[in-house]
Formats: sequence, structure tokens, C-alpha cells
Amino acid sequence: MEEQQVPTGFERGTDGPKVIVAGLDGSESSWRAASYAAGLARRQNALLALVYVQPYLPGGAALGVPVSEADTGIAQQLLAQIEDAVARVGDTFRVRWEFHTFRGDPYSGLVMAADQLTADAVVVGASERAGHRLIGSVAVRLVKAGRWPVTVVP
Repeated sequence: MEEQQVPTGFERGTDGPKVIVAGLDGSESSWRAASYAAGLARRQNALLALVYVQPYLPGGAALGVPVSEADTGIAQQLLAQIEDAVARVGDTFRVRWEFHTFRGDPYSGLVMAADQLTADAVVVGASERAGHRLIGSVAVRLVKAGRWPVTVVP
């Protein structure tokens, strides 16, 4: 009888998700995605990593806007809203969560976040921009990457 090899190292998706990354940009669909991801994380006892991707503002420096500080206000607002929501649900729903910011375009930032946080699943809101139907939304690009299970919340 031949002995089976036990995989070593990190293996995704074997026992349910341990880390769920949810993209959050302040849009209604991203808040619905964060709520959905929080429910998944609670039921699976997974870590919910809420990720905001700060866009690069290449023209901002020319206009006198410090590029490194151009978008920090949005991240701080999102974090305050998350903390308010956590306080509202109190002890009713306990979810382990973290808030992260990454820089770049939304797709690349979420890919970087999912890689660095060793995500088992990614949850994003459906795009609310009409132009994404032509170019391709972040959600579609994440699905096509085929690296994680991706849930798109309308």
C-alpha cells in the first residue's frame, strides 16, 4: 500500500475561508459587499479584511496636492464608518476584522491585498459606473484572474 503525501505549506480553500478580503470604496455596492463579507466571516470564524485602495493622483502633484496625503481623508472616513457599524451591532455579531489601505488602481490594489493577506476569498460590490461595461469592471477582472473565489454583490 502506497503512502499518500500530505501537502505542506499554505493551501487555500481546504477548510473554509480563514481570510476574506472585501473591497470598500464608500459606494453603496461596496458597503453591501462589506456587509455580506462580514456575515460570511462571522459564520466561518474568518478574519474580515476590509480594503480601501487609494488611487494614485499623478496630476495632483502638479496642482500642489501632496500625493501621499491626497486620499487619506477618505480612508479615515471609511474607518470611522466601520467603527460606528461595529459599535451598533455590539455583542450581537462578533467579527474579527482589520482595515487596510493599499495604493494603486482598484484591481491591482485588491490583487496586492489578497496576495499579502493570503486571502481565501474576495468580495466586491458590482460596479456602479457605466463605463465599466465597456472596459471591464474590477469584479470581472478579479474573476478572470482565477486566483480566489470571488463574490460580486449587487
